[in-house]
Amino acid sequence: SVPNYARLMSDICVLGNFVADNSFYAKQLPVKGQTVFGSGYQVGPGGKGSNQAIAAARLGSKVNFLGKIGEDANGKMAIDLYKKNNIDQKTVFISKEHPTGVAGLMINKDDGTNAIIVCPGASMEITKQEIDKFSNLVTSCKVFLTQLEIKTDVTLHALKLAKSGNAITILNPAPAIKIEDEFFKYIDFFTPNETEAEFYYGKKIQNHDEAKLAGEFFIKKGVKNSIITLGDKGVYFSNNETDFPVPALDLKGKVLDTTGAGDAFSGALASGLEKKMDIKECLKFAIKVSGISTTKKGAADAMPLLSEIN
Repeated sequence: SVPNYARLMSDICVLGNFVADNSFYAKQLPVKGQTVFGSGYQVGPGGKGSNQAIAAARLGSKVNFLGKIGEDANGKMAIDLYKKNNIDQKTVFISKEHPTGVAGLMINKDDGTNAIIVCPGASMEITKQEIDKFSNLVTSCKVFLTQLEIKTDVTLHALKLAKSGNAITILNPAPAIKIEDEFFKYIDFFTPNETEAEFYYGKKIQNHDEAKLAGEFFIKKGVKNSIITLGDKGVYFSNNETDFPVPALDLKGKVLDTTGAGDAFSGALASGLEKKMDIKECLKFAIKVSGISTTKKGAADAMPLLSEIN
């Protein structure tokens, strides 16, 4: 029999990972063999999938997060985060065999740039069978959002499931790893940053013209819409009908930490699409959310509320 919790409903379903972020702030990032003194340290919730779910939830969307954590203090941090942000914990699996994932982040205090090592732990152990327990959630949501921080066969299985319903699918291909060409035909929105786009395209992307060519490459692969994020150059959008750039935001606040800025963008994109925003309006919205997130420290904790955007 199907348990009652498998009949949950949401506007956005996010599949991905949760990790506890251990963040170190310093005036410079150390090079190989170097030790530097830090100016701050914090532990907080992170993981691309979880961050994206929190971003969308704080923007007023009804969100479910499909993920896996350990039975430990870091796992409790995740559950507390979801309770605080009105995300139902019934879709979060708890492993008795694997610890909750952790990440070590080194962040440049002056410009917010970072270097990260992730140990995914339990999040990498989510299975197709566990996804299938919530198959009606995946097939009935308006927007399905995922990344590449769990096993790719599980991600592909979930994308196929989402497309068997009426979901708009978003793949944020981070980290950039090899995926089968089959992936591309199940992706409505493909959202790499310039480094990730270069990995799949095979050529450097340093301006809008190169982003346009890369977008055309992804469309030919089977993606419906390509959105390449280009940092301070904004984003470049492409599909079969049109292509255009959208400029970056001129921030009022100082950039403190770029950790999770891409996740803020993805969560806001999903929220904008769920709210049926016009694509240009949706991209401007996502850029604004992403920009504001960089003016705060942390990842999930830095995701802005809808009131801050307005």
